[in-house]
Amino acid sequence: MMRTILAAVVIGFAAPALAAGDTATPPAQKWSFNGPFGTFDRAELQRGYQVYKEVCAACHAMKYVAFRNLADPGGPGFTAAEVKALAATFEVTDGPNDAGDMFKRAALPSDKFPSPFANEKAARASNGGAYPLDLSLIAKARVNGPDYLKALLTGYTAAPAGFALGEGLHYNAYFPGNQIAMPQPLNADQVTYADGTKATVEQMAHDVSAFLMWTAEPKLEERKRMGFKVMIFLVVLTGLFFMAKKRIWAKLH
Repeated sequence: MMRTILAAVVIGFAAPALAAGDTATPPAQKWSFNGPFGTFDRAELQRGYQVYKEVCAACHAMKYVAFRNLADPGGPGFTAAEVKALAATFEVTDGPNDAGDMFKRAALPSDKFPSPFANEKAARASNGGAYPLDLSLIAKARVNGPDYLKALLTGYTAAPAGFALGEGLHYNAYFPGNQIAMPQPLNADQVTYADGTKATVEQMAHDVSAFLMWTAEPKLEERKRMGFKVMIFLVVLTGLFFMAKKRIWAKLH
């Protein structure tokens, strides 16, 4: 419920931008988690985390996701030891200490993914006035969010002739109004995947979009399993009710 409310807040902030102009429709993608029996691809989620860590985390936080969630059932499949090591590569602010001062320390599995900036003003100052959104729930901020994220990350092109591109903005076929402050974040071979997968822009965009779908809906697989059980229960219950009805009304027929 809390994630649903937070996703609605993200949509509310995005609403003014959605009215900025017509854009191309993001093409539908094939996702392992689509459909009633779909599940997350663990290797894909781990690659997506690597893209987030090495590219996106420089500007974007995930303040609603804890490092320990990476080892949760239905998640990327990291072990507890791996999560501890991954968390230690981030710094978080803690305190106050005995002297009353805040201090930096290596993150622990129980910590949330930190923001790379001290506050919103610092974030805007480092990004030409634009504020990098938190990515925890971004995949649920739009209908078919993963499709949109994949399209956005691969939609950077030269502005068409006659298009008035604002200063410091970049043309993107899928961003509302076609002008976005974020420079193209992905370039070929920008990361070296641990599993040897070729790091094309398409591959990295697909992987990180899937990972962000998981951060937005980490209980997706559990929800689908529960839904399947409920459907079986309802089918069996309907059969029992039908048999009871036949038995009860048999004498009247």
